[in-house]
Amino acid sequence: MPKREVQKILVIKLSALGDFVLALAAMKKIRQAHPKAHITLLTTPPFEALAKASPYFNAVFTDGRPEGFAQWMTLRRRLRAARFNRVYDLQTSNHTNRIFQLLRPNPPAWSGIAFGCSLPHKNPLRNQMHTLERQADQLMYAGIWPDAPTEAGTAPGPDLSWVLRAEGQRPPTPGVAAKPYVMFVPGGSAHRPEKRWPVEKYGELARILYARGLDIVVIGGPQETQLAQAIQRQAPRTRDLTGRTDFASIAILGAKAALAIGNDTGPLHLAAAAGAPTVVLFSSASDPALSAPRGKVAVLQAPQLSELPVAKVAQAAASVLPSP
Repeated sequence: MPKREVQKILVIKLSALGDFVLALAAMKKIRQAHPKAHITLLTTPPFEALAKASPYFNAVFTDGRPEGFAQWMTLRRRLRAARFNRVYDLQTSNHTNRIFQLLRPNPPAWSGIAFGCSLPHKNPLRNQMHTLERQADQLMYAGIWPDAPTEAGTAPGPDLSWVLRAEGQRPPTPGVAAKPYVMFVPGGSAHRPEKRWPVEKYGELARILYARGLDIVVIGGPQETQLAQAIQRQAPRTRDLTGRTDFASIAILGAKAALAIGNDTGPLHLAAAAGAPTVVLFSSASDPALSAPRGKVAVLQAPQLSELPVAKVAQAAASVLPSP
């Protein structure tokens, strides 16, 4: 860690939700390493409320993905005017490399992989590491986490206790019964249908779980209401909360859930980080060794999710359910 306290710090994390949730672990470490610094997050609008509710940032900029020359120049002026002493780039993409290059000829100290940055993450195996270990390793290279846990499976997951502490200040989430419930997350990116378990299989699973005395709550965006309705046709008592939950609500629901089951998508990562025992379903489109949530989690993978039997998911659910 530098001898002199870094006073003005920028953290960059733009998307997507699952990646953002995992990056909360590194964000916490950055705040711990710089307790007196003024820390700003550069992100995008969907993450503004969650970031502002966190204890890690003093300010949040949401113009992290400019479009067109004028917006790029506006971002450049804003970042230069802020006079950041150090940047932790947790996005580490071509896009953030471009941001770094825009800040030449005198860019701030920059942790990441941008060409020419002063605190490069040089580990040649970085792209083969889980996000949690990779970002811990990056912070070790940056000098703020000398004993960072970088062996597979050793880095701590995100801490969402601050979301749960704020629960009393939020209105209750409607439509959740008092009896134990399972969160279903049947959606995901519309352009990645191969990452979705067939919705009719969620319906079959719902009937099995109802027989075990559990309620079902479906979460997702408004565009996923039709998935909830398809599940309801097979299990009519299913509660549809699609389009009715923000990120903090999903975390609170996860903290209270008996179980969360879903595809490899952001809301499931959020529920798992909040403490829900979780079954996450991966196709060959993504690698759980690089991005699976941590905690009490069962990971199931099939080359095509349509090949994953309902019975196998039900068995995994039973393995992580708390004892009655």
